[in-house]
Parts: sequence; C-alpha cells; structure tokens
Amino acid sequence: MTESKLSLLSDLTPPSLERTWLTAPHPTLPIVATCSSDKTVRVYSLTNFKLLSTITGGHKRSVRTAAWKPHVQGESVLATGSFDATVGVWRRWDSYGRAEDGAGKDSANANVDGEEDVDGADEEEEWRFAVLLDGHDSEVKSVSWSPSGMLLATCARDKSIWIWEDLDDGDNNFETVAVMQEHAGDVKCVSWHPVEECLASAGYDDTIRLWREDLDDWGQVACIKKHEGTVWFLDWEGTETTPTVADGANATALQSQWREQRALSGPRLVSCSDDRTVRVWRRLPKESAQLGAMSSAATGIPSIIRPTGTDETWEEDALLPHAHELAIYAVAWSRRTGLIASVGADGRIIIYQERIVSPSVDVDAMETEPVEGKASLQTEWTQFAVVNGAHGIYEINHAAWAKRADRGAVEEEEVLVTTADDGSVKVWTLQQ
Repeated sequence: MTESKLSLLSDLTPPSLERTWLTAPHPTLPIVATCSSDKTVRVYSLTNFKLLSTITGGHKRSVRTAAWKPHVQGESVLATGSFDATVGVWRRWDSYGRAEDGAGKDSANANVDGEEDVDGADEEEEWRFAVLLDGHDSEVKSVSWSPSGMLLATCARDKSIWIWEDLDDGDNNFETVAVMQEHAGDVKCVSWHPVEECLASAGYDDTIRLWREDLDDWGQVACIKKHEGTVWFLDWEGTETTPTVADGANATALQSQWREQRALSGPRLVSCSDDRTVRVWRRLPKESAQLGAMSSAATGIPSIIRPTGTDETWEEDALLPHAHELAIYAVAWSRRTGLIASVGADGRIIIYQERIVSPSVDVDAMETEPVEGKASLQTEWTQFAVVNGAHGIYEINHAAWAKRADRGAVEEEEVLVTTADDGSVKVWTLQQ
C-alpha cells in the first residue's frame, strides 16, 4: 500500500476560548458552523479559514450540536441544540459565496481579518433567530435534518427522540410528528439515512436503533445491541461510493459486482463507542423484499389490520481494526471517497479504507453466470492514515468531511475538519 498521511492544512481562526463540540459543514457552501461551550456558534470560511460571523443570543447554555438544512435556496438555515434543553432554528440570507466568480468567495471578507469580524448590529441583522423548539426535558445532544429537509430529528439526555416537521409556511412553524422513548438512557446521536426517511439513533444504553414511519406513526424497526459501551456517534455511507480493489486487477468488474451485490441492502451505517470499537452495519437484503411482500397491494389485506412487517434485520458487516486506546467519540464516512475517519478521547485521528479482496475464481467467467451463481465478494478495512496528538493533549470531540476550494480553483478538494476540547478546529488534507 502506498504510504499516505493526513497533513494539517490550517486551523480555523480565531478559535473559541472554550470547548468546541461539533463542526457542521454546509451542504453547498465552503463554510462550517462550530458549536461551543460559550453558548455561541461560530461560522468559518473554508476558503481562507477565518471567522465570518458569530451566532449568539439564542441559547442560555452550551451549544452542543448543529446541522444545516439541505435544499434551501437563497438562504442558509441552521438548527442548533443546547444543554438548555432547547433547539433553535436560525436563518440568514446567503451572501457567503456570492462574489464575482461565485467560486466560494465570501462577501464578508472585509470583516474576517480580525477577531471582531462583525459588530453586534450587523451580526443581529445577519442571523435571524427564527424559532425555538421546546419539548425536551434536559440537554439536547444531537440534531439532524432528513434528506428532504422537511423533518428535523432531535435527541436528548431525557432518553427521548423528537421528530419535528417544518411546515414551510413562511411563518417558521414546526409541528411535532413523533416522540420516541424506547432508549433506556441518554440519546447521544441521531442521523438520517442519506436518501430514505429512516432515522438511526444511538445512546448511553449501548444500543443503536432504527426508526421508520408506518401507518402514519413512527416506530422502531431494529435494535442493535452488539456494542459494550455507550454508542457515541453514527454516520451513513454514501450512495455512490465503492471500495477500492486490493491488487488493482479486474477493478471495474469487481466494483460493478460489489455494487450489484449490495444494491438491495442500501447504504451501511458506521458506529463508534466507549468500548473503543468502530463497527459497520448492513441491513439484510431479504428484509427489503419482505417489506414489499407485506404491502397492501401484494397481500390484499387492508393496511390497518395486516401485520406491520416492518422489522428489519441488521448485521455487523465489519469490525474495523483496533486503533484507539480510549473512548471513540465520533466517526465520519466520506461520501466522496468511502474513507472512514474516527476520533476520540485519546487525541488520535484514524482514517480507514475499505478494499475488495479479489476472489480466486475468474471474474470474466463469473460475468457470464447469473447473479446467484457468483461468489460473494469480501472486503477488508485497513488503516489508511494515523495522526497522534492531533490537537495536542486534548480530546477530539468530532470529525466531519467537508468540501473546499482555494479562490479561483476549478476543482474542489475534500478535507477533514476536527473539533477539540481546547476550542481549536483543525482542517486536514490527505496526501499520498
């Protein structure tokens, strides 16, 4: 394997003077939002790595989590979750990225050279505190928008998961769609499937739970109990990524077969835990067929009286190589390269790569056989890059893949953004 390493590209400046919990990359613009214990959210440029604006005044305690709403035109919408038990929704008319060439320049450049990037009046005018969602009884730990952007999932220390619908009526109204309370402890993370309205959650009870809507009500369809400690974080695989081929031979045929083999399962899920493991989970494809067989059209039985048939079976697809000596707080699955990053209390950043292990049979001969006759392809995960002490002596709370481009650049590059206890946020790039 060609030796590769993760290189520090830049710190985001100025940093917070208190612990930073999470950094959320914008879905389309080269900006990120960082949550801090100082009750603020800082928005930074990934073009010049400087502070664009600071969102203040909405929360009374630490801001623990944030997520950008997808598919919004002309403005940016950010949901934030706080230890004050509330969820805020913020709006700002987009001027980030609206310079002459539209290639990621920001219109706030005049304000990003010093720490006092925007004065209070300008800042208030920039970000509007649109709505406060009040329902949780204790600290909100995670927020996540559905792929359509119409549903917002939130979870908290009160063991509950709430799903809110953005009514998109012009008045910033949200409606409570569901409250799920099956977790037996603090719910640490919620994460939506990249294309389906399927929600994954994880928590202090060492479980991962999957949720779907059935008959206008949300319910649990799977509970994974294999971790032996708090499950801190979850992330989904992209829909277009494919493992590399270990020896480079027959790469196209093997990757095509792998996609065909996994088509019914859909994107996988990665989790990390206090038990110092990173695990990948896969939905068994037969369950997808079973769901279709149980539909009203297939059975002729009215949906109100037929069995739900919505239970899904999820199995462990891989246990990634052991690399952390303390709790793993976050994982991030690149939807561009398929690489997985993990970070945690030991201050390490680990990058894992998945490779298809070439079968001993002749791939060209296999192509003439029916799918059922093909040998099942196996993959292996290896450590692709390691950084020890990435933020000095401090724990790393979060990692996220993001897109960025230098001014005037035609192509975007993907970077990894890590967030730590000392308030620092670092941007890393992979080099071979």
